[in-house]
Amino acid sequence: MTNERLARVLSLILLVPGALHFAAPKPFDAIVPDEVPGDARAWTYASGMAEIGLGAAVLAPRTRRTAAGLAAMLFIAVFPANVNMVRLWVDKSPALKAVAWARLPLQVPLIALALLVRRGAPRRAAAE
Repeated sequence: MTNERLARVLSLILLVPGALHFAAPKPFDAIVPDEVPGDARAWTYASGMAEIGLGAAVLAPRTRRTAAGLAAMLFIAVFPANVNMVRLWVDKSPALKAVAWARLPLQVPLIALALLVRRGAPRRAAAE
């Protein structure tokens, strides 16, 4: 798969959940760890904006390298919320618990994808 196609896949992986942070914020609010200071909704909106912004920036070759690197960092930064989801969903159905647990190792290929897109993106030319 070409880097352009990988960038489109990464972009969708960022844009769709990013939009969902605004369209249906409650599930995202619910997994913000209590240990994180501030309002859960503010974190939901901030992470949604980050995902949308990075998803758009990954599409542009000029900003792709930086955006993909930042996307990898974002996938690492949201990992505590995924761990929190496992903790909070301990009493849920087996299917929901399986979803929560599956999200944890899923972060690894997401990070790898972002780094792969970053590696394949052109370096910006130095200013003359």
